[in-house]
Amino acid sequence: MLKQLNIPYEDVGVESETDQTLYPEVAERVCEGIIASNYQKEGIILCGTGIGMAMTANKFPGIFAAVCHDSFSAERSRLSNNGNVICMGARVIGPELAKKILREWLTLEYIPGGSSQPKVDCMRNIDGASRK
Repeated sequence: MLKQLNIPYEDVGVESETDQTLYPEVAERVCEGIIASNYQKEGIILCGTGIGMAMTANKFPGIFAAVCHDSFSAERSRLSNNGNVICMGARVIGPELAKKILREWLTLEYIPGGSSQPKVDCMRNIDGASRK
């Protein structure tokens, strides 16, 4: 889907269904890529539920990952919480809904200074990250 939308991406996921890579290792690769880009990239990570990926991703400084299985959650993760990683569960939602949510998420961008700014600042302070 990203290729169809002309969005550059790097696939750091598993090679096949029989690949024995643990999902936390995939989340780690994604987050390390975001950190290496000085937070100029965003992450899309999938697993069975999205929960384990989000839990792992949120261990990394400056990563704000959210499980999003509906448009409203995806919207709020970006606009209210400045999320930079979306996590989805392949066993929870179908591929067409996942594509719809992802398209929406990719078009949204956090605008600093709004009513959510104090909450985002608080999360960053708790996280210890100093990114802008």
